[in-house]
Order: sequence, then C-alpha cells, then structure tokens
Amino acid sequence: QVLLVESGGGLVQAGGSLRLSCAATGRTFSRYAMAWFRQAPGKEREFVAAITWSGGSTSYADSVKGRFTISRDNAKNTVYLQMNSPKPEDTAVYCCAAAVNDILHTGMGGYDYWGQGTQVTVSS
Repeated sequence: QVLLVESGGGLVQAGGSLRLSCAATGRTFSRYAMAWFRQAPGKEREFVAAITWSGGSTSYADSVKGRFTISRDNAKNTVYLQMNSPKPEDTAVYCCAAAVNDILHTGMGGYDYWGQGTQVTVSS
C-alpha cells in the first residue's frame, strides 16, 4: 500500500515559479513510476509528467514541455514538479500518482495509487 500526500500548491503569478512535492509512504516507493496529473474546473483530469523509478526516463505533456520538470528523491520518498513560467491555463488541482509496473503511462488507468491533490492558481 502507498499513501501519497501533495504539498506546495498556492497562488503564483504568471511567469513566476512554484515547486510541488509529493511525499509517499511505503518501502517500495523507489520501484514505482510516478506521475503528476491535473484537473481544471469543468475539465477532465489530464496527464502532466511522469518519471521512472530510477529517474532515468521522463515524459511530459506537450503543454508543459520546456516549462515544467519532474524529478524524484528516492531517499526521501518524494517526487517533485518544478513549474517555471506558469500560465493562467495551468491553474488546476495537481495530483500525484504511482504505478507499480514502472512504465511511463500517460493515461490514468496505468496508475495504482493517487494523492488527494493540491490547488495551483496562476494569476495573470
């Protein structure tokens, strides 16, 4: 079983920066692929970024490529999402997710555990 808790959300100005964290419990955290998804009001949840257990491979949605960076620290059981130059359209609840099979899924169905999410609001 894995429990995921996100933090670091809040209000940020467009063009600024923000770092989200996702802390995980469970001794096998380092074996899971991890991802960030987001859901804006009135929209479906969408993939943002994913990283393999080793950190050696990553995947990004086109909408955030070049602006957001996913990383992880397995010693701290934590995955991060560095958000640089955010835009108002990045406003959403951001959730982290864990996949037991260490594959960079872009669909929600590939993930086994989910956090509750943290709100990010980008002002113009």
